[in-house]
Amino acid sequence: MDVSVIIPNYNGEKYIRACLDSLLTQNIGDVPVIVVDNASADGSCGIIEAEYPSVRLIRLDKNYGFSRAVNEGIRAARTEFVILLNNDTRAEADFVSELLRAIRRDARIFSCQAQMRQMDEPQLLDNAGDFYCALGWALTRGKGKSCAGYLKEDAVFSACAGAAIYRKSIFEKIGYFDEKHFAYLEDVDICYRAKIAGYENRYAPRAVVYHKGSASTGSRYNRFKVGSAARNNLYLIYKNMPFWQILINLPFLLAGTLIKLLFFTAKGMGGTYLKGLWQGVLLARSGEKVPFLPENFDNCWRIQLELWKNLARIVKN
Repeated sequence: MDVSVIIPNYNGEKYIRACLDSLLTQNIGDVPVIVVDNASADGSCGIIEAEYPSVRLIRLDKNYGFSRAVNEGIRAARTEFVILLNNDTRAEADFVSELLRAIRRDARIFSCQAQMRQMDEPQLLDNAGDFYCALGWALTRGKGKSCAGYLKEDAVFSACAGAAIYRKSIFEKIGYFDEKHFAYLEDVDICYRAKIAGYENRYAPRAVVYHKGSASTGSRYNRFKVGSAARNNLYLIYKNMPFWQILINLPFLLAGTLIKLLFFTAKGMGGTYLKGLWQGVLLARSGEKVPFLPENFDNCWRIQLELWKNLARIVKN
C-alpha cells in the first residue's frame, strides 16, 4: 500500500467509530490507519484499542495541538503518500483511491484536497480548498454552496488538512507542519512553503468526505479560534513572504487587519483579536523565516499575482 491515513484525535469519542468504519471499507483494500491522540480525556482511545485492533494508536502525553500530532503520524508512516483526516469525518468508499489517483497525475503536486461536504447538509460544501489573498485572509472556497458547482479538479492555494493527501518526500525538502502554530492556518503555511519551492496544491472533488466541523472547538467563532488565527496569520506572513513582498502588500495587509478588528469588535472579541496579533509579533521574533533564494523569485512572483487575483475575487463577490 502506497498510502497511510493519519487521524489527529482529541476527545473524539462521539465521531471516531464512523470515521474509522468508513476507512476500513475502502474499495482499495486495507489501508494503514494511524491515530495520534493528544491526551484525550474521553473514551476515544479505549474504543480504538478495543474495537479497531488494526489501527495503530500513538498516545501523546499532553495536548500538543494539530501540527505536532500530524507530524508524529507522518514520521511514523512508511508510505509514499499520507492522508490527513479529521476525526469528525466520514469518508466515501473511493475516498482514498480518488486522492491517490489525483496526486499521482504529476510529480509536482504536493497536496490534493478532497471535497468536504457538510455532515448535516450533505448537498452543501464545507470546504473545496483554501485561497489566500493580499489582505492576509485565508478564504474557504465554496463553503455553504451547492456541491454541484464544485465538481471540477482545480488548483487551489492550499489544501485543507482536514481531508487531504500529501507527497511525503516533499516534507523532507520544505519541512513539516510548523508546531508553533498549534492549530489553525498550519495547512496554509505548509502549502505556502510548497508553492515557494515550486510545487502545486490541487482540489480533487471525486474524493468525498462528510465533515461535522468545529467538533473540537465548539463553534465557528470563539476566543481560542479568533486569537489563535490572528497570531498564526501574522506569523505566516512574516515567515513566508520575502521582505520585498511584505512591502508590496503592506497597504492591503493593514486594511485587512483593520477590517477584521472591526468585525471581531462587533462580536465582542476585539481585544482577543488584538492580543492574538501581539502574540503573532512575539512568535515572529522567535520563529523561523523561510530564506529567500533568488532561484525562487519566479515562484514568489507567481504567488504574488495569485494573492492579487484572490483579492479581486473577494471584491467581485
